[in-house]
Amino acid sequence: MSEVPPMSDVPPTSDVPPTSGEPAVSEEPAVRQGATVRRGAASKRAAAVRRAATAGAEHRLLFDEPGPRARRRIRIATGLSLVVIAALLGLTIRQFAVHGQLSADQWSMYGQWPIIRFLLDGIGKTLLVTVVAAAIAFPLAAPVALVRLSRARVPRALARGYVELFRAVPLLLLLYVFLFALPRAGVTFPVFWQLVLPIVLSNIPVVSEIFRAGVLAQPRGQAEAAYSLGMTYWQAMRLVVVPQAVRKLLPALVSQLVRLLKDSSLGYVVSYVELLHQTQVLGEYYHTVLSSYLVGAACYLLINVGLSRLATALDRRRPS
Repeated sequence: MSEVPPMSDVPPTSDVPPTSGEPAVSEEPAVRQGATVRRGAASKRAAAVRRAATAGAEHRLLFDEPGPRARRRIRIATGLSLVVIAALLGLTIRQFAVHGQLSADQWSMYGQWPIIRFLLDGIGKTLLVTVVAAAIAFPLAAPVALVRLSRARVPRALARGYVELFRAVPLLLLLYVFLFALPRAGVTFPVFWQLVLPIVLSNIPVVSEIFRAGVLAQPRGQAEAAYSLGMTYWQAMRLVVVPQAVRKLLPALVSQLVRLLKDSSLGYVVSYVELLHQTQVLGEYYHTVLSSYLVGAACYLLINVGLSRLATALDRRRPS
């Protein structure tokens, strides 16, 4: 009797032969029916497994896997690209050598302590602008994001207007406003703040959008559970949702910090002596413009590599 299919799978009662008072030969149609039902169920399970495998393969591949001819074309294109890049690099080095940019007098000065100290002073001021601007912009971006997510129409409209306006205005234009327009209105800031405040105003909208995306990515049950405990909107955001969102957003915030660091290179507009300005002064004074800019680029590269490694380390430590 254990082989008899469940009642839901059994055909209508009129098709099932009686079970009492009949010979054993009359049970064969029911047995065959049960075997048919089991084979059908097995076929359905196999089809479901095949569909799941196909869906998984489609999820893993964003494009069709290249065939032998396509792989050969990719290898040829890669080889030609490497040859072209090597040729351009060799041509660039040759031009540098022809014009004396690789001579020792163009590079020996960077081993002298006064030059190193001069560059370190520029690096320190660049990092100071970056840290101060980030310390102001990042905390202010979170309330802007929460106001945009609130149900109050007027504050939400104001926050959206601020984000749309300052996200669209170029940072260089904001610097000109602080440098030329505001002093004519009687509002003058020190050189340091003429650089920091435009960077802050330009970065708050971008960081707030990162915060908003992180809050929206949280499961709705987190906020609903907080509301069920009697929390207000701001309490639920501050104590439950935002702390979880910030942990997931740390790599993105560090990446935004890299952009903020590069924004500080516009300090030459307000005559703030950050790293790029220092390399510019160095190149013009010693007539080593190219080598000075290359050294400055190497300094920016090293700082950004350090921040990128920090972002990678934070991403690895992030709970899955």
